[in-house]
Amino acid sequence: MQVQLSKAGQKMDKSSGVRAIMKDINETLAGNTDGICNLSAGNPLILPEVEAVWKKYTQKLLDSPEFGNVVGRYGSSKGYEPLIQAIIKDFNQRYNLELTSKNILITGGSQTLYFIVANVYGGLDQNGQMKKIILPLSPDYTGYSGISLYENSVVSFVPNISIKESEHKFKYHPNFDKLLIDQTSGCVIFSRPANPSGNIITDEEVHKIANAAKKYSVPVFVDSAYATPYPGLNFTEMTPIFGDNIVHCISLSKGGLPGERVGIAIGPEEIIAPLEHFQMNCSIHSSRYGQAIAAMAIESGEMAKLADQVIRPFYKNKFEIFHDALDRFMPKDLPWYVHEGEGSIFGWIWLKDLPITDWELYQILKKEKVLVVPGKDFFPGLTSDWKHKNECIRISLTASKEEIENGIRILARIVQNLYSQP
Repeated sequence: MQVQLSKAGQKMDKSSGVRAIMKDINETLAGNTDGICNLSAGNPLILPEVEAVWKKYTQKLLDSPEFGNVVGRYGSSKGYEPLIQAIIKDFNQRYNLELTSKNILITGGSQTLYFIVANVYGGLDQNGQMKKIILPLSPDYTGYSGISLYENSVVSFVPNISIKESEHKFKYHPNFDKLLIDQTSGCVIFSRPANPSGNIITDEEVHKIANAAKKYSVPVFVDSAYATPYPGLNFTEMTPIFGDNIVHCISLSKGGLPGERVGIAIGPEEIIAPLEHFQMNCSIHSSRYGQAIAAMAIESGEMAKLADQVIRPFYKNKFEIFHDALDRFMPKDLPWYVHEGEGSIFGWIWLKDLPITDWELYQILKKEKVLVVPGKDFFPGLTSDWKHKNECIRISLTASKEEIENGIRILARIVQNLYSQP
């Protein structure tokens, strides 16, 4: 039968760019994987110490009389109450806040959270006018490209770039001369630290974005999937920022629960309430098993301890291995730059004036048994013809030390050959 899709159905039926790349990578890995350096993975590693904590709390839940209520009953659309209370207690103590349950919403992961956000605050308004979803800095999380049911509703802006030539490093900054937030804006979303670059927008920049949005009563959602306090994948000091129009959004995926899809929104009641109602209508509530074991880990303080003593040190060490490999193998006289290592589980390399596209480089590397992710799909909502979009690649820090070093060695050889061609 030939079914007819709605406009929204047609849009959501498309694979986002990175999903298509990952399909190609998975097909490659389905064959002979001998000698392959897989520097593409987006999944966090299963760290033994982290897995042990989730096993412990799973067993504790199984042995508890609460188990039947968790898996055998529907719950509140806001989320599992013990988890909400654990977050309230922790954040109030940690950041001197006065949160109540009205300030918290638990969703089925961050992707679901931003889908709800984009379609509550973005898209067509009651007057038929398009409300834009604003990404103030590009590149940013590729998943933002698929969060709206409306075509062309996600808008992003070319950033400013600061470069340290002698160190082969660079950093993105919001370009406030170009950034437009006005009456046509529905909401603002950005990740901090960012996937793919690891960029941390500064406190001053966050406040400047939030103040610009507040003039038009536009909510700002800070995607803190890699941030402090958990999973704590920030390698430079940072502080979560709260405010009248700011929602701090957490994911527990990088804390060892990607399969359980636990997303957490913390913000003003008037912004949170419509998101809860949307979730109530589309899915009732998110899975309660993941919420239940997360509640115990946060309440005990073990979640924050894992972030500080296990997760952050592990990936910080991987980033140092990555940087050391770049310093040792990449040609010093070529215009390559690595983004400042501020956070996340990825390295982001910019090959300025690359003679070929990032996609073509990806194909060459794949033939050499090195898998990376080409950067062009990490610029959702950016329609300008900016050459930089085709000059970047993302490197996963989940690979082994040997894979990272060997992959960078091969990348260096290929890059040297490409820039040497007449």
